[in-house]
Amino acid sequence: MLTADDLERALAAAGLAAPVRADEVTGSTNATALAMAEEGAPEWTLVSAAHQTAGRGRLGREWEDRPGAALMCSFVLRPPLEPRQAGLLTLLAGVALAEASRSLGADAGCRWPNDLMTPAGKVGGILAESAVEGSVLRHAVIGTGVNLGESPPGVAGASALAGVDAATLLAAYLRAFVPRYRPGEPGFAAEVVAAARAVSLTLGTEVEATGAGGARVAGRAVDLDEEGGLVVDTGAGVVTVAFGEVVHVRR
Repeated sequence: MLTADDLERALAAAGLAAPVRADEVTGSTNATALAMAEEGAPEWTLVSAAHQTAGRGRLGREWEDRPGAALMCSFVLRPPLEPRQAGLLTLLAGVALAEASRSLGADAGCRWPNDLMTPAGKVGGILAESAVEGSVLRHAVIGTGVNLGESPPGVAGASALAGVDAATLLAAYLRAFVPRYRPGEPGFAAEVVAAARAVSLTLGTEVEATGAGGARVAGRAVDLDEEGGLVVDTGAGVVTVAFGEVVHVRR
Protein backbone atom coordinates (compact mmCIF):
# COMPACT_ATOMS: atom_id res chain seq x y z
CA MET A 1 0.00 0.00 0.00
CA LEU A 2 1.01 3.61 -0.42
CA THR A 3 2.54 5.15 2.66
CA ALA A 4 2.53 8.75 3.85
CA ASP A 5 6.14 8.95 2.69
CA ASP A 6 5.06 7.83 -0.79
CA LEU A 7 2.45 10.57 -0.91
CA GLU A 8 4.91 13.21 0.26
CA ARG A 9 7.45 12.10 -2.36
CA ALA A 10 4.82 12.22 -5.10
CA LEU A 11 3.89 15.76 -4.11
CA ALA A 12 7.54 16.78 -3.93
CA ALA A 13 8.15 15.37 -7.42
CA ALA A 14 5.53 17.86 -8.65
CA GLY A 15 7.05 20.72 -6.64
CA LEU A 16 4.40 20.59 -3.92
CA ALA A 17 4.15 20.14 -0.16
CA ALA A 18 0.82 19.56 1.60
CA PRO A 19 -0.78 17.41 4.30
CA VAL A 20 -1.14 13.71 3.45
CA ARG A 21 -3.13 10.78 4.78
CA ALA A 22 -2.56 7.14 3.80
CA ASP A 23 -5.20 4.67 4.96
CA GLU A 24 -5.05 0.91 4.61
CA VAL A 25 -8.84 0.67 4.36
CA THR A 26 -11.38 3.47 4.03
CA GLY A 27 -14.92 3.95 2.86
CA SER A 28 -13.96 6.41 0.14
CA THR A 29 -10.90 8.58 -0.34
CA ASN A 30 -13.17 11.27 -1.77
CA ALA A 31 -15.30 11.27 1.38
CA THR A 32 -12.17 11.60 3.51
CA ALA A 33 -10.74 14.41 1.38
CA LEU A 34 -14.06 16.26 1.28
CA ALA A 35 -14.30 16.13 5.06
CA MET A 36 -10.74 17.42 5.37
CA ALA A 37 -11.49 20.21 2.89
CA GLU A 38 -14.53 21.25 4.93
CA GLU A 39 -12.26 21.45 7.96
CA GLY A 40 -9.92 23.81 6.11
CA ALA A 41 -7.32 21.47 4.60
CA PRO A 42 -5.20 23.40 2.09
CA GLU A 43 -4.99 22.87 -1.63
CA TRP A 44 -3.13 19.69 -2.67
CA THR A 45 -3.97 17.82 0.53
CA LEU A 46 -3.60 14.22 -0.64
CA VAL A 47 -5.39 11.09 0.59
CA SER A 48 -4.88 7.47 -0.46
CA ALA A 49 -6.12 4.00 0.48
CA ALA A 50 -5.14 0.43 -0.29
CA HIS A 51 -8.80 -0.59 -0.32
CA GLN A 52 -12.15 1.20 -0.42
CA THR A 53 -15.26 -0.37 1.05
CA ALA A 54 -17.59 2.24 -0.45
CA GLY A 55 -15.76 3.41 -3.54
CA ARG A 56 -17.87 5.51 -5.88
CA GLY A 57 -17.94 6.52 -9.50
CA ARG A 58 -20.10 9.10 -11.22
CA LEU A 59 -23.82 9.23 -10.42
CA GLY A 60 -23.42 7.04 -7.34
CA ARG A 61 -22.12 4.01 -9.22
CA GLU A 62 -19.92 1.63 -7.26
CA TRP A 63 -16.18 1.40 -7.86
CA GLU A 64 -14.73 -2.02 -7.03
CA ASP A 65 -11.05 -2.63 -6.42
CA ARG A 66 -8.73 -5.50 -5.63
CA PRO A 67 -7.23 -4.67 -2.22
CA GLY A 68 -3.68 -3.45 -2.66
CA ALA A 69 -3.90 -3.65 -6.47
CA ALA A 70 -5.02 -0.17 -7.46
CA LEU A 71 -4.09 3.46 -7.21
CA MET A 72 -6.85 5.09 -5.20
CA CYS A 73 -6.33 8.68 -4.18
CA SER A 74 -8.04 12.04 -3.83
CA PHE A 75 -6.66 15.54 -3.56
CA VAL A 76 -8.11 18.90 -2.59
CA LEU A 77 -8.25 21.88 -4.93
CA ARG A 78 -9.43 25.43 -4.26
CA PRO A 79 -9.65 26.86 -7.77
CA PRO A 80 -10.94 30.35 -8.58
CA LEU A 81 -13.53 28.95 -10.99
CA GLU A 82 -17.26 29.33 -11.38
CA PRO A 83 -19.27 26.22 -10.50
CA ARG A 84 -20.25 25.74 -14.17
CA GLN A 85 -16.54 25.34 -14.98
CA ALA A 86 -15.97 22.49 -12.53
CA GLY A 87 -16.05 19.94 -15.35
CA LEU A 88 -12.74 21.32 -16.57
CA LEU A 89 -11.11 19.77 -13.50
CA THR A 90 -12.32 16.30 -14.51
CA LEU A 91 -10.98 16.84 -18.03
CA LEU A 92 -7.63 18.04 -16.70
CA ALA A 93 -7.33 15.05 -14.39
CA GLY A 94 -8.16 12.73 -17.28
CA VAL A 95 -5.49 14.34 -19.46
CA ALA A 96 -2.89 14.08 -16.71
CA LEU A 97 -3.77 10.46 -15.95
CA ALA A 98 -3.63 9.46 -19.62
CA GLU A 99 -0.29 11.23 -20.11
CA ALA A 100 1.12 9.64 -16.95
CA SER A 101 -0.02 6.19 -18.09
CA ARG A 102 1.50 6.73 -21.54
CA SER A 103 4.78 7.82 -19.99
CA LEU A 104 4.88 4.43 -18.23
CA GLY A 105 4.26 2.47 -21.43
CA ALA A 106 0.46 2.12 -21.51
CA ASP A 107 -1.59 2.75 -24.64
CA ALA A 108 -4.07 4.92 -22.76
CA GLY A 109 -6.64 7.56 -23.60
CA CYS A 110 -9.81 9.11 -22.24
CA ARG A 111 -13.43 8.23 -22.85
CA TRP A 112 -15.51 11.31 -22.16
CA PRO A 113 -16.18 12.41 -19.55
CA ASN A 114 -14.09 10.55 -16.96
CA ASP A 115 -12.83 7.08 -17.96
CA LEU A 116 -9.23 6.00 -18.50
CA MET A 117 -9.18 3.41 -21.27
CA THR A 118 -6.72 1.06 -22.95
CA PRO A 119 -7.44 -1.30 -25.87
CA ALA A 120 -8.22 -4.00 -23.27
CA GLY A 121 -10.95 -1.97 -21.54
CA LYS A 122 -11.55 0.52 -18.76
CA VAL A 123 -8.63 0.72 -16.36
CA GLY A 124 -9.62 3.70 -14.28
CA GLY A 125 -11.76 6.74 -13.75
CA ILE A 126 -12.02 10.20 -12.25
CA LEU A 127 -14.64 11.40 -9.78
CA ALA A 128 -14.59 15.15 -9.11
CA GLU A 129 -16.84 16.47 -6.35
CA SER A 130 -17.29 20.09 -5.37
CA ALA A 131 -18.66 22.23 -2.58
CA VAL A 132 -20.58 25.22 -3.91
CA GLU A 133 -21.87 28.17 -1.91
CA GLY A 134 -24.10 30.45 -3.96
CA SER A 135 -22.12 31.18 -7.10
CA VAL A 136 -18.76 30.31 -5.52
CA LEU A 137 -16.86 27.04 -5.89
CA ARG A 138 -15.45 26.73 -2.38
CA HIS A 139 -13.37 23.63 -3.03
CA ALA A 140 -13.17 20.55 -5.19
CA VAL A 141 -11.84 17.07 -4.64
CA ILE A 142 -10.39 15.02 -7.49
CA GLY A 143 -10.77 11.31 -6.85
CA THR A 144 -8.84 8.85 -8.98
CA GLY A 145 -8.99 5.08 -9.21
CA VAL A 146 -6.79 2.97 -11.49
CA ASN A 147 -6.61 -0.83 -11.54
CA LEU A 148 -3.05 -2.13 -11.45
CA GLY A 149 -1.69 -5.57 -12.28
CA GLU A 150 -4.83 -7.64 -12.85
CA SER A 151 -8.42 -6.66 -13.59
CA PRO A 152 -10.86 -6.78 -10.66
CA PRO A 153 -12.81 -10.04 -10.90
CA GLY A 154 -16.40 -9.98 -12.01
CA VAL A 155 -16.38 -6.43 -13.40
CA ALA A 156 -17.47 -6.42 -17.03
CA GLY A 157 -15.29 -4.36 -19.36
CA ALA A 158 -12.63 -3.68 -16.72
CA SER A 159 -8.91 -4.01 -17.29
CA ALA A 160 -5.73 -2.90 -15.54
CA LEU A 161 -2.35 -1.32 -16.14
CA ALA A 162 0.26 -4.06 -16.03
CA GLY A 163 3.76 -3.55 -14.71
CA VAL A 164 2.97 -0.23 -13.04
CA ASP A 165 3.10 0.44 -9.30
CA ALA A 166 0.91 2.93 -7.50
CA ALA A 167 3.70 5.21 -6.22
CA THR A 168 5.25 5.63 -9.67
CA LEU A 169 1.89 6.29 -11.34
CA LEU A 170 0.85 8.79 -8.67
CA ALA A 171 4.07 10.78 -9.04
CA ALA A 172 3.74 10.83 -12.83
CA TYR A 173 0.07 11.83 -12.55
CA LEU A 174 0.76 14.81 -10.29
CA ARG A 175 3.72 15.90 -12.44
CA ALA A 176 1.40 15.96 -15.46
CA PHE A 177 -1.46 17.69 -13.62
CA VAL A 178 0.32 20.51 -11.80
CA PRO A 179 1.84 22.43 -14.76
CA ARG A 180 -1.56 22.69 -16.47
CA TYR A 181 -3.46 23.64 -13.33
CA ARG A 182 -3.61 27.42 -13.76
CA PRO A 183 -7.28 28.22 -13.10
CA GLY A 184 -6.64 31.91 -12.46
CA GLU A 185 -5.25 32.49 -15.95
CA PRO A 186 -7.45 33.58 -18.89
CA GLY A 187 -6.34 30.73 -21.16
CA PHE A 188 -6.88 27.94 -18.65
CA ALA A 189 -10.14 26.57 -20.07
CA ALA A 190 -8.95 26.64 -23.67
CA GLU A 191 -5.68 24.89 -22.80
CA VAL A 192 -7.46 22.15 -20.83
CA VAL A 193 -9.97 21.52 -23.59
CA ALA A 194 -7.22 21.41 -26.24
CA ALA A 195 -5.26 18.88 -24.18
CA ALA A 196 -8.42 16.81 -23.64
CA ARG A 197 -9.06 16.70 -27.37
CA ALA A 198 -5.55 15.31 -27.86
CA VAL A 199 -6.14 12.28 -25.61
CA SER A 200 -9.82 11.74 -26.40
CA LEU A 201 -11.00 8.34 -27.59
CA THR A 202 -14.57 9.63 -27.92
CA LEU A 203 -14.18 12.35 -30.56
CA GLY A 204 -14.81 11.07 -34.05
CA THR A 205 -16.87 8.09 -32.85
CA GLU A 206 -20.58 7.35 -32.86
CA VAL A 207 -21.98 7.87 -29.37
CA GLU A 208 -25.22 7.62 -27.51
CA ALA A 209 -25.74 9.79 -24.45
CA THR A 210 -28.64 9.57 -22.03
CA GLY A 211 -29.31 12.62 -19.90
CA ALA A 212 -30.52 12.77 -16.32
CA GLY A 213 -34.03 13.54 -17.56
CA GLY A 214 -34.02 10.53 -19.86
CA ALA A 215 -33.40 12.50 -23.07
CA ARG A 216 -31.35 10.54 -25.59
CA VAL A 217 -28.75 12.08 -27.89
CA ALA A 218 -27.18 9.94 -30.59
CA GLY A 219 -24.72 10.84 -33.32
CA ARG A 220 -21.06 11.51 -33.98
CA ALA A 221 -18.97 13.18 -31.26
CA VAL A 222 -17.31 16.05 -33.08
CA ASP A 223 -15.81 18.35 -30.46
CA LEU A 224 -15.60 19.58 -26.88
CA ASP A 225 -17.00 23.01 -26.08
CA GLU A 226 -15.27 25.72 -24.03
CA GLU A 227 -16.39 24.16 -20.74
CA GLY A 228 -15.67 20.57 -21.74
CA GLY A 229 -19.15 19.57 -22.86
CA LEU A 230 -19.42 16.93 -25.58
CA VAL A 231 -20.59 18.29 -28.94
CA VAL A 232 -22.60 15.71 -30.88
CA ASP A 233 -23.72 15.96 -34.50
CA THR A 234 -27.04 14.11 -34.55
CA GLY A 235 -27.56 14.51 -38.29
CA ALA A 236 -30.47 16.81 -37.57
CA GLY A 237 -28.29 19.38 -35.82
CA VAL A 238 -25.54 19.84 -33.27
CA VAL A 239 -26.23 19.21 -29.59
CA THR A 240 -23.92 19.77 -26.63
CA VAL A 241 -24.11 17.31 -23.75
CA ALA A 242 -22.95 18.94 -20.51
CA PHE A 243 -21.16 17.20 -17.65
CA GLY A 244 -24.09 17.58 -15.31
CA GLU A 245 -26.55 16.13 -17.80
CA VAL A 246 -24.94 12.94 -18.99
CA VAL A 247 -25.84 9.61 -17.45
CA HIS A 248 -24.21 7.27 -19.93
CA VAL A 249 -22.12 7.54 -23.05
CA ARG A 250 -21.40 4.50 -25.17
CA ARG A 251 -19.86 3.95 -28.56
